[in-house]
Amino acid sequence: MVFTVSVLTVLFGCTSLKTGTETFYEGAAMGYRGLIRVQVGIDRGTITEITVVESSEDKAVGTAAMEELADLVLMYNTTELDAISGATETSKGFLAAVENAIIVP
Repeated sequence: MVFTVSVLTVLFGCTSLKTGTETFYEGAAMGYRGLIRVQVGIDRGTITEITVVESSEDKAVGTAAMEELADLVLMYNTTELDAISGATETSKGFLAAVENAIIVP
């Protein structure tokens, strides 16, 4: 999994778009059913917004897990979170995608 995430980071890189004081970055990683691609907004070192741009995850379980994790990432301003029970691989992929967006290579 670590190798896959590293390869995806190299392939997709980290793109950015600045609007006012907020900058948006994109990151990607593999989830349970395929690629998860996110856009993350950061303003003065704080994660302000997370949007799932692309995902093949299950609409019920996977989407719910990513929404819950997005809320937690925004609340605690970190990706150092536990996976959602029943959606472990989706959780790991989502958190890795967010991490890949915000880490400067």
